[in-house]
Amino acid sequence: MAGRIEIRLAELGITLPAPAAPIANYVAFNITGKLVVISGQIPLRGGKIAYTGKVGAGVSVEDGVAAARLCFVNLVAQLKAAAGDLDRVARVVRLGGFIAAPAEFTQHAVVMNGASDLAVEVFGDAGRHARTTIGVPSLPGDAAVEVEGMFELA
Repeated sequence: MAGRIEIRLAELGITLPAPAAPIANYVAFNITGKLVVISGQIPLRGGKIAYTGKVGAGVSVEDGVAAARLCFVNLVAQLKAAAGDLDRVARVVRLGGFIAAPAEFTQHAVVMNGASDLAVEVFGDAGRHARTTIGVPSLPGDAAVEVEGMFELA
């Protein structure tokens, strides 16, 4: 039987993918006490990077927002693997966003809202989180966005 968060995901039209395997020498997530720390997720869809390049130089801000949203979906897939049941999630503690962009780009926060807004849509008030958003010159696989997260379990 689907839990509250799984039902909410379905209402939003979101089907969680299989969690992506790490592509280097790290683990997808670590659990310590009540915290789950999830490694950065790129905008994978169907095993391929859906948004590549630099936001503000070939990738629109709107596509950057969509990429951040997809990154959060992939975070939730890892979170389900870590927690087993998404209803165990008490809070989205922190999100960290990395936006591949040219030096003159300044709308990083707008792009990262794709992930932040979805966190609140999925988890309600428990989805409100602290965050950091950083512009970077490049990301693995030429991904346009990468998002990492920290979550508290009940």
